Amino acid sequence: MTDDSAMKDTLHGRLRRDREALLWKLDGLSEYDARRPLTATGTSLLGLVKHVATVEARYFGEVFARPSPEPLPPWQAHKGEDHWATEHETRERITAFYQRTWAHSDATITSLPLNTPGHVPWWPAPHPNTDLFATLLHVLGETTRHAGHADILRETLDGRTGMRPEYEQPAEEKTRAAHRANLERSARSAAAETGHR
Repeated sequence: MTDDSAMKDTLHGRLRRDREALLWKLDGLSEYDARRPLTATGTSLLGLVKHVATVEARYFGEVFARPSPEPLPPWQAHKGEDHWATEHETRERITAFYQRTWAHSDATITSLPLNTPGHVPWWPAPHPNTDLFATLLHVLGETTRHAGHADILRETLDGRTGMRPEYEQPAEEKTRAAHRANLERSARSAAAETGHR
């Protein structure tokens, strides 16, 4: 195995891991909890999945002249509609779109060398010309970032944490509440010592 193929396999493996982690954050949630806004800007768990699916479809599709078979609006028309799920978009539809996107992306990643040139028309000059290596890093970063967001949102909903079911720790409410109270006391004490609240 060449250094390039080992590097690609490692990055691709991390991307696969983080895709699954993001999707798992929907596991066991009600329809309402999966799509309700959980931040001041309206971020929802299902919206994160839809957004990352769209990002991945664009980067491993049109950037390498391998358009996604999924219907995507032109990037120029993008107004953030991929950040939330409409009332008519089912969870199954969005998660199936994400999984079909994986298959298309995996075919692009597997079949092209890391130095394959790509073009990202939505990146400002002088940066739109790139390659598969930089694109893979970019999409991995996006996926990891949003999986982290999803982890915090899910913990806020019902206390569930972790990257995969086998790493999930049972929620012991009394222990967690005591730990949080201890951290709150420590934060208040530090603020009082510095005179900044």
